[in-house]
Amino acid sequence: MSEVKKPPSSGTDAGWTRFVTARPRLTLLLALLVTALAVVAGGGVADRLGSGGWEDPGAQSTYATKALEREFPDSEPNLLLLVDAGEGTTGVDDPAVAAEAERLATALAAERGVVGVGSYWRTRQPALRSEDGRQALVVARVQGDEKTATAALDRMAPHFEGEHGPVRVSLGGPAAVQREVTRTIQEDLLRAELIALPVTLVLLVLVFGSAVAALLPLGVGIVAILGTNAVLRGLTEVTDVSVFAQNLTTALGLGLAIDYALFIVRRFREELAAGRDPVAAVGATLRTAGRTVLFSALTVAVSLSAMLFFPMYFLRSFAYAGVAVVLLAAAAALILLPAALVLLGERVNALDLRRLWRRGRPAAAPAGPAETGRGWRWTAALVMRRAPVFAIATTAGLLLLGLPFLGVEFGTVDDRQLPENAPSHVVQEQIRDGFPNSPGGGLTVLAEGASGPADLAAYRDRLAALPGVVRVDGPIGSPTGSAYTSFSVTVEGEAVGQTARDLVDDVRAVDADFKTSVTGQAAVLVDAQQAIAGALPAAAALVVLATLLLVFLLTGSLLIPLQAVLLNALSLTAMFGAVVWVFQDGNLSGLLSFTATGDIETTLPVLMFCIAFGLSMDYGVFLISRMKEEYDRTGDHESAVRTGLARTGGLITAAAVILAVVMVAIGTSRVTNTKMLGLGIALAVLMDAMVVRSLLVPAVMKLTGRATWWAPAPLRRLHERFGLSEGESAPPAQEPERIPVAVGT
Repeated sequence: MSEVKKPPSSGTDAGWTRFVTARPRLTLLLALLVTALAVVAGGGVADRLGSGGWEDPGAQSTYATKALEREFPDSEPNLLLLVDAGEGTTGVDDPAVAAEAERLATALAAERGVVGVGSYWRTRQPALRSEDGRQALVVARVQGDEKTATAALDRMAPHFEGEHGPVRVSLGGPAAVQREVTRTIQEDLLRAELIALPVTLVLLVLVFGSAVAALLPLGVGIVAILGTNAVLRGLTEVTDVSVFAQNLTTALGLGLAIDYALFIVRRFREELAAGRDPVAAVGATLRTAGRTVLFSALTVAVSLSAMLFFPMYFLRSFAYAGVAVVLLAAAAALILLPAALVLLGERVNALDLRRLWRRGRPAAAPAGPAETGRGWRWTAALVMRRAPVFAIATTAGLLLLGLPFLGVEFGTVDDRQLPENAPSHVVQEQIRDGFPNSPGGGLTVLAEGASGPADLAAYRDRLAALPGVVRVDGPIGSPTGSAYTSFSVTVEGEAVGQTARDLVDDVRAVDADFKTSVTGQAAVLVDAQQAIAGALPAAAALVVLATLLLVFLLTGSLLIPLQAVLLNALSLTAMFGAVVWVFQDGNLSGLLSFTATGDIETTLPVLMFCIAFGLSMDYGVFLISRMKEEYDRTGDHESAVRTGLARTGGLITAAAVILAVVMVAIGTSRVTNTKMLGLGIALAVLMDAMVVRSLLVPAVMKLTGRATWWAPAPLRRLHERFGLSEGESAPPAQEPERIPVAVGT
């Protein structure tokens, strides 16, 4: 038998332990001070977040939209006043209604930051009057970005909404929808926190027994959330950040902090039970569980950072928030939590609330290592005895659940993200139903540098001849007298339907002797899809290559990193299938209270993949690291798999259930995208913990046998020099590179 060696990084570990445990009270005091500063720095962050960010800022449609807003404010209204004629009038053409509408339009034009005010009563355009003659529109453009427009609406809304003599006025348009989305998300986030925190605390008490131990993960989570809010507040000074990112901050802040704290506190209690004093127990915990937490945080952060490859600030915002909250949660778990554990010592087990329902019964003796996780050990043994059956059945089941995603249709965000009774949603629904040619549909073409009317007329005729074009209006000269003109193209079918999307490329391909740019909802969608398709290979390569490298550094195996990537991807199939079946196709829409639009917003699958893949790696690292520790200690592959699952199966399941509770709380949002994100990630987390980690991983590792741990000699030497592992011993006598790669060994 070979000599057991100490890990090469033990000196570093000892230094880190001394750093963390030397002055625990001072460490916690400084942490409290930094957290208080974060509260101040992050104050008011919600008011500085935007509700858009789905478009590619470098796309042709974005360029055209900005130019049209500047040169043709009348043609790009983002605020609509829906004027409803009262019961005592003959309709919108009643003189009293017309007079009041004109007064409202004049008052709106006088508001600061409002341009391009028009109305049915001024232009007599049929598109601004409902088919039944009872409603008509006042249209305007609120200048500035989303935050500026929202602030302007907050100021103006009380003066325009409601009853005005013979008419009733409601606000609609993109600016009103964005304002309501922002307000709804902020209200929903507060409700989600009020739901998640007490439920999470109860679950932690059930997991730990001790109320003291249960409070520690919540403390880590709160520090991570407050710190991330401060980071986001700082980022709003230099870039746009989406309001949706706050939901991720809360979810991951609580979820990952609880994961990391569960793992560290559980290991600390094991070390105390083994007879170590608190400082020694913290040292052993940091050498083992601490390394795992560090690797886990890095893998999650890498997955989330992949969203920086995409130009939409909606996705980039989740990278900002996600990376910040992951790193802060890991830092709190590796610095503040050990300091608290040193001070608590055996008191970490104090206030055992389980005694409340164990009255009259003797307390159970602490389970020894051999008894820990007996149910999970039995599960692992059962799965490994029937490894081919479990591997095939679980893989087939997950692929079957993912089949609906083959029929995915992509679309854009609109007012239907809001609840059916939301005021701006009600207005937009009335406009869709009652105003067949309302503003905002079809395509708009911006022309620059045209030489004369003949060229513009010939270009208009070529546009009108395209299949799918109903009508072309224009050319319209710029009110500023510049060299810009525009055309409005009415399209068959839905504004973002397949006909409209096909027509975008056709319009852009029409020959012209001057520069043209195309925008409109369909053009924005086409450009967004192209931007995502262009950035996706680089983002996927980063996630895959970084995962392979980090898992190799953790395990020293050539096969385990490949397994980790493939099994993680497989664990996401149920989430993607459910997203299409529920949110696109509308199944369970009544139960979940949302309006199905027949499509999925283009950026959501990318976002959900990055988050869910990172969380899957989180649990994968927890499980594999404990298996590696056991294999390093004994050299017995099957025992390592059984023991690893026995020691972490309950922990991973508890962490997954708690994170799922947090995500479901986020999923109670009244905004459909947030609901989809919360419920979809909750499903992915549960499937990963209860199916992939519990059944598929042990089955696959049984089939690959001891070859699971094999690596060629150069890679093994690389791992010995740079790698880290959770175990405190080096691999035993067997030389991994001599193990034959045979299935089922």
